[in-house]
Amino acid sequence: MSRKLPLAEGETSRTACARGLLRTGADERTGELLSAAAVAERVGWCAGLVSGMVGALTVAHWNTADVDTLASGEDAGGRKLPSNAWMALRRLGWAARPPEGVKANDRIVRMAQEQAGRALRSAKWRAALTAGVLKTWPADPTKRTTGEWDAVREAVPGGQFLPSSVIKSRTRQAAAFVRRNGRMPVDVFELEPTPRIAHMLLLSACDAQQATIERADEGGRALLRLQLPTRPDPASYKDWAWVACPIVLPATIPAGAVLHLPTLHIHQGRVRADLAYTHAVPRASRTGHTIALGVDWGLNTLLSAGAARLHDDGQITALGSGGQFRAAGVLAKQHRLRRLSEHLHAKSDHYQRLTGGDEQHSLTARHTVLSDEIRHVCDRRSHLNDALASAAARWTVDQAITASATVIYVEDLRSMEAKGMGRTMNTRLSQQVRGQIVDRMRHLAAEVGIALVTVPARNTSKHCPHCLTPLRHRKAPDRPTTPGWKWALCPSCRWQGDRDDGAWRRIAARGLAHQTKTVTDRTSGAMAIRTVVDTLEAGAVVTPSTDNTSRNDRSKTGPTRPRTTRPTPGRRRTPSPARPSGPAGQRPEGHAHTDRNRLPRAAHRHQGVTTISAPTNKHQPRGAALGAGFHLHAHATPPRWTIPLPDATSDMGSLS
Repeated sequence: MSRKLPLAEGETSRTACARGLLRTGADERTGELLSAAAVAERVGWCAGLVSGMVGALTVAHWNTADVDTLASGEDAGGRKLPSNAWMALRRLGWAARPPEGVKANDRIVRMAQEQAGRALRSAKWRAALTAGVLKTWPADPTKRTTGEWDAVREAVPGGQFLPSSVIKSRTRQAAAFVRRNGRMPVDVFELEPTPRIAHMLLLSACDAQQATIERADEGGRALLRLQLPTRPDPASYKDWAWVACPIVLPATIPAGAVLHLPTLHIHQGRVRADLAYTHAVPRASRTGHTIALGVDWGLNTLLSAGAARLHDDGQITALGSGGQFRAAGVLAKQHRLRRLSEHLHAKSDHYQRLTGGDEQHSLTARHTVLSDEIRHVCDRRSHLNDALASAAARWTVDQAITASATVIYVEDLRSMEAKGMGRTMNTRLSQQVRGQIVDRMRHLAAEVGIALVTVPARNTSKHCPHCLTPLRHRKAPDRPTTPGWKWALCPSCRWQGDRDDGAWRRIAARGLAHQTKTVTDRTSGAMAIRTVVDTLEAGAVVTPSTDNTSRNDRSKTGPTRPRTTRPTPGRRRTPSPARPSGPAGQRPEGHAHTDRNRLPRAAHRHQGVTTISAPTNKHQPRGAALGAGFHLHAHATPPRWTIPLPDATSDMGSLS
């Protein structure tokens, strides 16, 4: 099939990945139908052969000199190294061989060299970062001075815009090495052991002599053909056979997408295929945006988002009142699972100390059961994080599509450290999956041609979106004298509103005002606004809507509506007719439905749009206990972009 993707004007090609599953296969030599377990067994034999060669190759070149040579991009003769890792390793003469007595074709060796080359290339950045940290080692590793921060950022590649948390984590790693060994490490290769080798098959390093993939005649299916061993230790080429495996393509792969050879790995006894594909998407612009969606992070209110428009005269106005993605129930469940995991780990460590590694100890069986339970809880936490990230990213991109926004501005919180707010609050902040949500947002936004740009988060919640004056924060609008953080009041322009509501306005305005400063990372393609310019920040204000009606102005705008002396009763005074014997008939007097004897469960979740204060009662996971699933705990406000609502709180004045 043709690997060239036709592109129209305004389109660009994008390569993405989807997960597939090999459920069956057929041995083309014997015609035998292979079950999923048989296919997994053969793939496991091949992956074990490849991982053995990868491990030997990685250990042999896990040093500074070889990694620098590979990362330099040139060989000993000054020629440019190929971009494919397996070709670069062969140019340098770093060969890999199968074990003695095992026969494998050259494509199997290619996969081993490709996987080892990728691992060695990825170590270069960590080596440069560790070298910069060790070169500028501070007097106090727990707290750097301003001069020491400037020195380490100059020594680290790209350190000017590197999150401080990355540098601090490397510093803590080196400090732990010093405590154990009484000396400083030489480099990252002494600080870190050889990376673990994953059992997988990188079929992208092969050609048609090892694997092929083609779309089937019926839509939504593909046929993967590859050579697999028929025994764990193939002694000759006769012990290799072609296996044809049909694959059901996920619905996320477009019909016109070009398929690439996947990566195979075994998970829980089944063969998973990471299907790479290339398809045409609208091109996302770096600048020239007029409608933007600002996204602010929160704790119980995980996301607050709203749209803003940049007019021709440079003014920025908000479109509607925004929306919120509240996940208090999901985060509460995540917190419970974290506490359970910590309890199980502590108990497992205690059993480990009591047994002392003795396999015949009476507590060994209990320790094994605890290890399985820990793995199960970790899987539940991982799946919950994946579901939360997918739902939050999908909600955000849907808001941008509804608002006709061409860019999403998200505050950059990579350098935020949770400290000084108590053990529980610090843990909840550090356990959020902000990075995973941003990755999902970037993936979904690229599918529809919407750019995702990160902006500096400094002072987005501190300053007023209308006049940039520092805000005063209170607990709630009906408690103006109680200190808090949720409700914001401006002492200058008298604006007041939810803290997160003002933050997304500031983020959207800052992004629209600084869009000419957007830069694109050449490696990942991620867009970011890295610095805030004072002259541009002065124009990053949201102009209040002119159709607001002040609550202090109570002058009449028309004649007073006459009032009747006999108001209409809330209930009918005449008795309703007798109820028929069957289920049909007229509802008895009153307005309430008689077939609903209780309120829906969503009414008890304290996640309404106007909810400000935290609920006083504890979280009751009744929906989860009844098997209602994830969406009982994820609550999103409906979008309101079509008609800009007047900001009724802009001129409310003081509440005291």
